[in-house]
Amino acid sequence: MKDFRLHGLVAATHTPFDSDGRLNLDILPSQAAHLAKSGVKTVFIGGSTGESHSLTLEERLSLTESWMKVGPSAGLRVVVHVGSNCLSDSRALASHAQERGAAACSALSPMYFKPGSLDLLIDSCAVIASGAPDLPFYYYDIPALTGVSFSMTEFLSRAPSRIPNLRGIKFTNMDPMTYLKCLQTGFDLPWGVDEAMLGALALGAKGAVGSSFNFAAPIYLRLIAAYESGDLESARMEQLRSVRLIDLLASYGYMAAAKAVMGMLGVDVGSPRLPNKRLDESQISRLRSDLDSMGFFEWIR
Repeated sequence: MKDFRLHGLVAATHTPFDSDGRLNLDILPSQAAHLAKSGVKTVFIGGSTGESHSLTLEERLSLTESWMKVGPSAGLRVVVHVGSNCLSDSRALASHAQERGAAACSALSPMYFKPGSLDLLIDSCAVIASGAPDLPFYYYDIPALTGVSFSMTEFLSRAPSRIPNLRGIKFTNMDPMTYLKCLQTGFDLPWGVDEAMLGALALGAKGAVGSSFNFAAPIYLRLIAAYESGDLESARMEQLRSVRLIDLLASYGYMAAAKAVMGMLGVDVGSPRLPNKRLDESQISRLRSDLDSMGFFEWIR
């Protein structure tokens, strides 16, 4: 477990739905094949991009079951996000992920009744991680969505005594100073803000978990290669493409637009569930035109 790392690109996958909003697990083989072909080696399922808080417990268990059948056969490691407002559900999801052979599990903080102190956050994570003691556990720090913001350097200092299988943090937090300090601890810290990857690489990041890796992995693979070769001008150009792409998708409603892009690439993951918005056909057509004008389809060849 100590040698486990989330290095390289880890795609935070979409959960596929059919036209009626039901779970559509039949699409997973083509989803996995698309990701593997694009250069992704690991998937992070059932997270924010996977609309986990819009899924029932039974749906999340089914999603894990299906990904554990499909992912490894496509050469993909599977990390299961198990966070929930209900800690017993989270622990059950973690246990299930371990039983089915997942590579690791991760959980964000409860966000309705929020932990009022770092100790309570650690206690909450300890309950979840204890359900899968043989799996590497990653805390998913995303204060913009959870409203929970504690010192991650303190978390990494104090949590290991309560969470023996703690492997690191999925760091979706625009705080580069804290990120740099956390890197010095030796824990694994996959970066989680796609449009700021270059800055994270400069600080020492070795891996990243991102939603736009689903449809734009070639951009980020070129970015990493350019950075590692010392070609900062090319790396900045690729990062700017990422920024422009994400800005465009956000202008339509990021979740719906991102899932629409997957459909344009031949992987029909459907529309998001409420409370996320859907795009109608005219909006999707306009988005396709905007992407074409931007050069997106050339960027990902």
